[in-house]
Amino acid sequence: MASSLENLETQLEMFIENVRQIHIIVSDFQPQSQNVLNQKLQALVHGLQEVDKLKSQVKDVHVPLEVFDYIDQGRNPQLYTKDCIEKALAKNEQVKGKIDAYRKFKANMLLELSRTFPNELNKYRALRGGE
Repeated sequence: MASSLENLETQLEMFIENVRQIHIIVSDFQPQSQNVLNQKLQALVHGLQEVDKLKSQVKDVHVPLEVFDYIDQGRNPQLYTKDCIEKALAKNEQVKGKIDAYRKFKANMLLELSRTFPNELNKYRALRGGE
C-alpha cells in the first residue's frame, strides 16, 4: 500500500501535469478547445480537493522554510539537502581542526608545565587520575 507521502506526491504530479496541459491549451486557445479546457479546469479543482483531503495524513511533515526559498528562486529543492550536507561537512572539518589545535596546545602546555613545575604537575596528574 502506498504511503501518505507517495499519495501526495502522485496527486501533486498529476496536478502539475494538468496545469501544464491547461497552459498549452490557453497559450494557443481555439474555440473548439473550450470543452477540453473546461474538463481540465474541473480536473484542476478535483486535484486541489484531493490534495486537501491528504493534508491530515501528512500534517506532521515539517519542511524548512529555506526549501521554499529554493523553489521560489527556481532551484531544485533537492539541492537544499545537498547544500546542507556540504555545509555540515565543512563545519565538521573546521571543528575537527579546532579540536586538533586544542589537543596540540594541551600537549605542549603539559610539556612546558612539567619542565617548569614538575612537582605541581605530578600532583595535578594524581588528582586527575593520571591524564
